[in-house]
Amino acid sequence: MTQRRPSARRVQVPSILGDPAVRRARTPERRFLFAVPPLAGRIAPAAAVAAELGRRGHKVAWTGHRPALEALLRPGARIFSAGDDAAAARDRWLELRGLDALRFLWEDFLVPLGHAMLPGVERAMDRFHPDVVVSDQAVLAAPVAARRRGIPWATSAASPAEFTRPLADLPEVEAEIRDHIGGFQLDHGIDDLIDLRFSDHLTLVFSTAALVGDTSFFPDHFAFVGPARGRPAPCPFPWEWLDGRPAVLVSLGRIAGPSADRFVRAAAEAVRGLDVQAVVAAPPEAVTDPPPNVLVRDRVPRHKLLERLSAVVCHAGHSAVCESLAHGLPLVVAPVRDDQPVIARRVEAAGAGVRVGFDEAGPDGLRAALAAVLADGPHRAAAEAARASFASAGGAAEAADRLEKIA
Repeated sequence: MTQRRPSARRVQVPSILGDPAVRRARTPERRFLFAVPPLAGRIAPAAAVAAELGRRGHKVAWTGHRPALEALLRPGARIFSAGDDAAAARDRWLELRGLDALRFLWEDFLVPLGHAMLPGVERAMDRFHPDVVVSDQAVLAAPVAARRRGIPWATSAASPAEFTRPLADLPEVEAEIRDHIGGFQLDHGIDDLIDLRFSDHLTLVFSTAALVGDTSFFPDHFAFVGPARGRPAPCPFPWEWLDGRPAVLVSLGRIAGPSADRFVRAAAEAVRGLDVQAVVAAPPEAVTDPPPNVLVRDRVPRHKLLERLSAVVCHAGHSAVCESLAHGLPLVVAPVRDDQPVIARRVEAAGAGVRVGFDEAGPDGLRAALAAVLADGPHRAAAEAARASFASAGGAAEAADRLEKIA
């Protein structure tokens, strides 16, 4: 029988993981500079990744439109201003739809934004000395500045539709965009032209095959990490109003104006008399006489609310779609502009929702679409499959892992 040593003679075996040198070897501190446009949907996933990098002990800084960044980042974030005069062009772009919006996006917003941001981005790099630059696809200045300095850079692809793949169904517009990207590089002394929308070091796509489709032909430096979700801002909500019946959220994001008001009124009427509840995220004046089973709120805690819902009606914005599918919720999508028609088609192709026309949808059509997705059937099963795909992709943690490898 083996005898134990007396307690007085016991010694603690040191852990190799406690050695500071080993810790440094595992997670060396690196410096990451994030460059983003003044668009909330593009800042949010980058912020989730930046927060993960910060938790791992890395230094993080931001460059872009200071007011937009301060509204979305945690207090104390290090921000280098760049292109702070871009808000007017952004607001004009948000008013347009269709090809006019896409052309305006590049000609009158993104290219001028790139020129305006470049001095501030370069100052940020020279002062912060990043090991890696993480640039949103809508920021042309950061890849140019990084290439000039020989700094590795990664692409942040917030949407899998508008930028992730060339616009194969709009070849003339795609050619125009490539010309804009090439011209921007030539304007700033770079004649070794590349497509600045896609880093050859690392392109982070915040989606998976569940929405993108077949990803097998993408090169290895394209990382489909799924949605990256950060800490939601607190928002009051009367939780006691939800009484256990199936509940749906109706939200159009930043889409506003008479067309948006008409749509949310139609959605409210669509559930009148049904044994469901609906939360409509809209100004109270948009639905002045809601049915008793409809709650209209200017702001809602979307992330926490989705945990209590059965379906979502939205504009097919990438963030709204991914958050809904990440909770296994089927969708009714009414695309309005930009990449939303592409995302709506992919929701339908995945079987996770029903598409309706934004301008044509009335109460009857929305009622039929809601009935279809609320039924326990293929739409819900497809949404659950998307949830599993997103969960396995890794999100912000996987994105941080990939960034650490190129630092």
